[in-house]
Amino acid sequence: MAELREFVDILRAAGEITRLRLLSLLAAGELSVKDLTEILDQSQPRVSRHLRLLTESGLVSRHAEGAWAFFRLSDEANAAVLVQHLLEQLDASDPVLQADVLRLEAVRRDHQMRAATYFSKVARDWDRVRSLHAPESAVEAAIVDMMKGTSVEMFIDLGTGTGRMLELLDGHFKKGVGIDSSREMISVARSKFERSGQKSVFVRLGDIAQLDEYSASADITMLHQVLHHFLDPGKALLNARQTLKPGGKIVVVDFMPHKLEFLREEQAHKRLGLSHEQMQAWAQAAHLKVTDAREIPHNKPGGGLTVCIWHLTDQS
Repeated sequence: MAELREFVDILRAAGEITRLRLLSLLAAGELSVKDLTEILDQSQPRVSRHLRLLTESGLVSRHAEGAWAFFRLSDEANAAVLVQHLLEQLDASDPVLQADVLRLEAVRRDHQMRAATYFSKVARDWDRVRSLHAPESAVEAAIVDMMKGTSVEMFIDLGTGTGRMLELLDGHFKKGVGIDSSREMISVARSKFERSGQKSVFVRLGDIAQLDEYSASADITMLHQVLHHFLDPGKALLNARQTLKPGGKIVVVDFMPHKLEFLREEQAHKRLGLSHEQMQAWAQAAHLKVTDAREIPHNKPGGGLTVCIWHLTDQS
């Protein structure tokens, strides 16, 4: 509960037309300063000033991605209840709010168009690699089966790409965060979750080598088709380990050892698969224990890629 003076400051922060419009827009999902400037048709300094006041009051949360900043309504329970109550008092048919909604829809259409353009460029390469291993449906069914009965507060997907794992495992977590080093892939994922209206999932531009912001925050962290891109998968696994709460779990989905050398040049694979022995050694070095492993064979004439799902549990 807020003290009297603090509560008055919160009400002052919300009690202004532009800031109420911002709260109403952010109720629809996370948006960047650029998005909000475009929707409100106001200068970037002015919009940023309003956002700063809302952030300082605790009504809004800010996340920086390099020169970009994204905002969403606060996750803090008291703030969320207050904002919801304030927004319920607004008349949705108000011309100003209706115009904001129309511009928001235009901004999201632009996001989706840009994401579709990028993804169409890389889809051919993705399809080629997918054709080499077990059917995606079989891999995803195995992932879901191994997560059966699991429900956690926080799920982190490292190297999230288009956010497919967040989409697949929706319902197994209350909050999901996808992290990827590709701004283009993050745009694809953001566009997808904007379109679906999923508000418990967030995607972030980030580096697996720099995860301090997420230290000891996750019940489950996933590395789906990520480790083979590292010369030292053990180090990447150690970095992922720092995101876990005590007793947390890492799920690794990757290829078993193979001899498809062309993947080094064409797909930037640094390792031609990962063995059970290697995974055991890397897990032990990171104070993790391999508690489950399931192989999904390729069954491709002439050879292909067998996928394995490893579960690694924190032993600290």
